[in-house]
Amino acid sequence: MWFAIIATEHPDSLAARQAARPAHIARVKELLDQGRLLLGGPFPAIEAEDPGPAGFTGSLIVAEFPSLAEAERWAAEDPFVAAGVYANITVKPFRKTLP
Repeated sequence: MWFAIIATEHPDSLAARQAARPAHIARVKELLDQGRLLLGGPFPAIEAEDPGPAGFTGSLIVAEFPSLAEAERWAAEDPFVAAGVYANITVKPFRKTLP
């Protein structure tokens, strides 16, 4: 089943995000390589593709996992969690309908 992983960042976490980003991206690419990633990306803090020093407010990943517990476990092990970027993570089952 698909699961939406919705993360909210701590304020002023841009430096920690930038430092942990290579490990985070490598981990998400594993899902992509396994055919389990529907989409993923950050929420810019301002209305801009590149928000610069304004940074980001969180991230969204929609990926396939065997269970909610496994999706929650995967999310909790994200490098952004270890780096203190994410303040909280919500994981919800997701049903892709369109397109």
